[in-house]
Amino acid sequence: MASLVSNPQPAMAPGFVPLANVAQQPYVSELLSFTLDRLHKEPELLRVDAERLRRQMQEVAVGNYRAFITAADALQSVREEVSSIDKHLESLISEVPKLTSGCSEFMDSAQQILEKRRLNRTLLANHSTLLDLLEIPQLMDTCVRNGNYDEALDLEAFVLKLATMHSKLPVIQSLAEEVRQTTQSMLSQLLQRLRSNIQLPECLRVIGYLRRLGVFNEHEMRLQFLKCREAWLAAIIDDLDQGNVYEFLKRMADCHRVHLFDVVTQYRAIFADDTSGNEENYDGGLLFSWAMHRITSHLNTLQTMLPKTTEGVSLAIILEQCMYCAMSLGWVGLDFRGLLPSLFEA
Repeated sequence: MASLVSNPQPAMAPGFVPLANVAQQPYVSELLSFTLDRLHKEPELLRVDAERLRRQMQEVAVGNYRAFITAADALQSVREEVSSIDKHLESLISEVPKLTSGCSEFMDSAQQILEKRRLNRTLLANHSTLLDLLEIPQLMDTCVRNGNYDEALDLEAFVLKLATMHSKLPVIQSLAEEVRQTTQSMLSQLLQRLRSNIQLPECLRVIGYLRRLGVFNEHEMRLQFLKCREAWLAAIIDDLDQGNVYEFLKRMADCHRVHLFDVVTQYRAIFADDTSGNEENYDGGLLFSWAMHRITSHLNTLQTMLPKTTEGVSLAIILEQCMYCAMSLGWVGLDFRGLLPSLFEA
């Protein structure tokens, strides 16, 4: 009945019975069971019920107006909060790509940090070995300064092997570069030793070191040996006092007799395995050309200085000294006695 009051049916045309929906079906069935008098009273009863319900609704509204107001305020607040949440959600959605990008950057950075940490852990685990490697140039330099060339060459060979195995590691390449600089210093020292007064055993050691360095091929090695010995012998001649012609020529003959003989002997002993007794044909005549250069220089000096000596005794002694020098050099195939008489006869 209340549903009929709250939802009155529209007027129907005379002669038509309204169709009840499922909710009204019980009431319609009840109406069909009423008598005619009861049906005439039904509209009044419905009006009375409707009035009663309206008053009850008013009483409920008056008695609970605070709850309605609170509910309305709550609804408004909820609407505002929902609107704010919607705006924040939109802002959050717009920031999600930035968050995703930031997370990707963080992952990349974290991977880099992990890689650096792994490298640092590896470095720490191999700290002592790496320290030993980094000290190799200094150790090699100390060996070179102290003349320990065997140890220095062993260190150089070790570093060159490392540089070949790890050609893409900057620290190894830097280490190899420092070792190469030290090697150049060692090379200079070895060549300087060849420019000093050293005997055959020391010459053999120096040439052995030069061969281990691998800086020169065999022909260049021979040439360097002769150049260094030439510089040493020329320095000895230049240091002689030319103020006294007699003493100068005597001492020059002695120098050539001793030192030229030594150099030729040293050359043949050092390069004996390669020359097969025929160094002129094998090395392009290096030894022969150098020896002829020294003899020619000796003869030119005699030709220049002899006119300054007029005493016959002095000339005879100088001739004797030069003949003795030429005879001694004859043991190594450099006898130039036949060229002396013409100089002294003039």
